[in-house]
Amino acid sequence: MMTGEECCRVRVVDSHTGGEPTRLVVSGGPDLGKGSLADRLGRFRKQHDGFRSAVVNEPRGSGVMVGALLCDPEKSSCAAGVIFFNNVGYLGMCGHGTIGLVATLAYMKRIGPGEHRIETPVGAVSAVLHEGGQVTVNNVASYRTAANVAVEVPGYGRVYGDVAWGGNWFFLVRDHHMDLALKNVEALTSFTWAIRLALREHGIAGDDGKEIDHVELFGPSQIPGVDSKNFALCPGKTYDRSPCGTGTSAKLACLYADGKIREGQTWKQESIIGSIFEGSITLRDGKVFPSIKGSAFVTAESELVLDPRDPLCMGIRA
Repeated sequence: MMTGEECCRVRVVDSHTGGEPTRLVVSGGPDLGKGSLADRLGRFRKQHDGFRSAVVNEPRGSGVMVGALLCDPEKSSCAAGVIFFNNVGYLGMCGHGTIGLVATLAYMKRIGPGEHRIETPVGAVSAVLHEGGQVTVNNVASYRTAANVAVEVPGYGRVYGDVAWGGNWFFLVRDHHMDLALKNVEALTSFTWAIRLALREHGIAGDDGKEIDHVELFGPSQIPGVDSKNFALCPGKTYDRSPCGTGTSAKLACLYADGKIREGQTWKQESIIGSIFEGSITLRDGKVFPSIKGSAFVTAESELVLDPRDPLCMGIRA
């Protein structure tokens, strides 16, 4: 990082997965020491949060940008370690970001086609880089903790949804009166943000009181052969341009719990902008392990310049 009046240069590679951007920090990031990715994330949050803001917030980034810090893995069986973050904090796991990470590592000639293990703060996941460039992420065990939970949402009335984990905590809403169309993004954002605030107000949370910081709406897709369309609100009040990897994982866990999907069956999820993920599940020891398949494309290689003389060097924070 910066010393005195010297500028810090941070090498990044940008990509998008189904329209959702990922900015991978390849070099110039903070030294987080050794240990588990969860421990290193803790040091990142406590000691270097300004770096997070500098990379993804304006004026260098935007509210929709997801950052990824490339780390040395603790386990020798893993090809890489990664810590995901966004404009307001940190993510345990990021499905679209992992697809972007694998595609970027391939672009950098660090990996080739085949299966690779990636270490994250919530555990190691495996990802398959296919010959055609698509990536399948085999996510952490996903599950539903509560079904058809009612919450009173000011201005909207009573809303019902499932509480589920797919690498992040989600409230998944099936029955609503919203039109899932890109032209309605403002209304969809207002609705889902009101749900999130209501969940907090009423103490509806994930395991160990963890905040539900993602809200996802579902509806029918108009694309033949696609099972569902979604709108996913992310923690920083921005919507996911991709079909949301962890959200699709949470959805698959709910579908399995309801007897609506079986092992090996493909579930196609459309995003609000029309991009598609293919999801499926594997059962091991009674647990549901989702797999998400999608494509990512590198959009830029660059160096970020962190100039200590710049009053907005570390980004604009709310």
